[in-house]
Amino acid sequence: QVQLVESGGDSVQAGGSLRLSCAGSEYTHNSYCMAWFRQPPGKEHEWVATIYTTSGSTYYASSVKGRFTISQDNANDMMYLQMNSLKPEDTAMYYCAASGAVYCPDSYGDFSYWGQGTQVTVSS
Repeated sequence: QVQLVESGGDSVQAGGSLRLSCAGSEYTHNSYCMAWFRQPPGKEHEWVATIYTTSGSTYYASSVKGRFTISQDNANDMMYLQMNSLKPEDTAMYYCAASGAVYCPDSYGDFSYWGQGTQVTVSS
């Protein structure tokens, strides 16, 4: 289901920063967890980061840990991904997703809600 809207993607040089936003509703952002996925050119979706909506606990893929920060603003039904020290390998379509369940899935296809993506392009 496409019930989330991503924004903030852009073309930047390596080492630059971007802040992605994910807008939804009280239903999507009250999910058990929310996450960011990305799809590089010619590849499948890969997990980037997860935030548990109640506890605020966060988890990151090893490829982005220390560079990316996931956060949420529950009062405004918003989620963010701050991306620093961007690398060409970060080039991808970025998607946000919400579980809508009582557990946090591992696979993109198991999330209940997702958006249509925002493009991030990092050049050398």
